[in-house]
Amino acid sequence: MLSERALAARWVLSTRTLQRWRSDGYGPAFLNIGGSIRYRLGDILAYEAQHRQGGDDL
Repeated sequence: MLSERALAARWVLSTRTLQRWRSDGYGPAFLNIGGSIRYRLGDILAYEAQHRQGGDDL
């Protein structure tokens, strides 16, 4: 599980961007556990794979 802050750092985004994406229904799936937003690593990897552009698979 990654926190909102950890995902923002991974993608070099602000946490506000992730908050806006959630509000707009965009971005990876997330969990709200006791008011804390968490992202499962599997969901993040799947989201990254869906949005991958160009290049060859290794």
